[in-house]
Amino acid sequence: MLEIKLTKEEDELCTLLDQCTRHLKDAEGIETSCRIAGGWVRDKLLGSQCNDVDIALENMMGVPFAERFVDYCRTAKGLDVKSVAKIESNPDQSKHLETARTTVMDIELDFVNLRSEEYAENSRIPTQVAFGTPLQDAIRRDITINTLFYNVHSREVEDHTGKGLDDLRNGVVRTPLPPRETFTDDPLRVLRCIRFASRFGFTMVPELQEAAKDPTIQEALRVKISRERVGEELDKMMGGRNPLFSIDMINHLSLYDAVFSIPDAAGIKLSSTPLSSQLALKAAMILHVLSNPSSSTPTLSGLAFPSFPAVHPLLLSEFIASTNPSRRLYLATALTPYRGLTYTQSKGRVRPAAEAAIREGLKLGTQYHYLDGIPALFSAVEVLQKGVTDFETGNIDGPERVRIGSLLREKSVHNPVMGSHWATSMLFSLVQELTALWTGDTSTPGYAASKRISAYNRLVARIEELDLPQAVDAKSILDGREVVEVLGAAGPGPWTGQVLARVVEWQLEHPQGTKEECKTWLTAEQAAGRINTSAGKRVKDGNADAKAKKAKR
Repeated sequence: MLEIKLTKEEDELCTLLDQCTRHLKDAEGIETSCRIAGGWVRDKLLGSQCNDVDIALENMMGVPFAERFVDYCRTAKGLDVKSVAKIESNPDQSKHLETARTTVMDIELDFVNLRSEEYAENSRIPTQVAFGTPLQDAIRRDITINTLFYNVHSREVEDHTGKGLDDLRNGVVRTPLPPRETFTDDPLRVLRCIRFASRFGFTMVPELQEAAKDPTIQEALRVKISRERVGEELDKMMGGRNPLFSIDMINHLSLYDAVFSIPDAAGIKLSSTPLSSQLALKAAMILHVLSNPSSSTPTLSGLAFPSFPAVHPLLLSEFIASTNPSRRLYLATALTPYRGLTYTQSKGRVRPAAEAAIREGLKLGTQYHYLDGIPALFSAVEVLQKGVTDFETGNIDGPERVRIGSLLREKSVHNPVMGSHWATSMLFSLVQELTALWTGDTSTPGYAASKRISAYNRLVARIEELDLPQAVDAKSILDGREVVEVLGAAGPGPWTGQVLARVVEWQLEHPQGTKEECKTWLTAEQAAGRINTSAGKRVKDGNADAKAKKAKR
């Protein structure tokens, strides 16, 4: 049975709102009513707590009511209430009316009037916004489960579309108006439908899915909706309960190009056309299977989930530790069609296409290390796949602990500043290898796929045996000043970073070595002519520079 159970604070808030409206009628002759709208009602009916409360007002704007409500709480009730903050209307951010915000009893309140809206054919910005009835306000919303109101005066849930409560009970995502009309008014609602279906595990009705496939709706989503809004919805999907479902629906509804395309206005020319969006779904399915070995989901979009041998627990250690690596890796899998593609910046620098898709196509920055961390993941794939193959074939030049440790310390593989961790980088590298091997024709992995998982597992087991996880973040046992002093140099120079890189290699080879032993070794290397501290113009050496950067970390 769906019912709303108020907390003590929520009950007091409803009482305050009811008393305030009565006071306004008696003192000023103002007649209005208050309803809690949308997400709070939905979440409370589903048994979840929500501290963000939207108050919909009848025949009154949000700011004047909020100012009177705050004054009433302070003077009549003696409550400590925050002053009203006015949030201006911003159509590009889906705020078509100004909103008043305050906080009462640690509950954040947004006040706005009930409204009706009319849209022009070629715009998602309403041409007319006016006071509306509860029904008019309800039908302008995205889906029926978000149209419910809680009347603070009668303490009852109001379902003005007649579908919201049933859809909530039955797990259905449906638009209050015909879906083409709802999506034409605001094409972003296509993505909101996917997000809520993913969040709650609900089913989108067939007519909604058909409308989402309409090329006209998809083109409007691609060109008329700000990329910031698209990126915001996608970020919420990746950080939600089931990012795989979201990626599946984007693929199933043929929305990939509309969601992930790079705007023409960005002036970016890719080295080639992105590959099939099916690769994004396959990569996401493989990530899901590897990280959820006990999952029983049978198929997605006609693809049977592959069955793989278990991966080494260390590969999943960071992935399951928090949501940040998860949302980043799932978004990275969604960008698999961009793997290997590049574009050239105005100054001639060649950059990965995935970077442009994130920065220009989704307008996502470094939050959750999207913009810096995902391109690093793709760069690490090339480094790690070679490293795993070299380990597998015994093609390791030099001491094993040094070579494997240096591999893990590669900037693209492990760099806390960008959120990169060697374990998640290896997991993503494995996902990319398996994606290339999986045809999707059968759920049974081929010999080649099982062999790749085995190779990764053996390398990770060896990493654990060599106690390398602790060494990945280790700083140089000697700092730059000490190196200059030991070598008797006039001062630091371009050589310093290269020497520090060699010090780190010494540490990897001698994990129990002391600082004095390292100084002795360094002096011997200088005496043998293997270290040159002479000043001079720096010569570009890619390998040396890379080692120096690892040493500085």
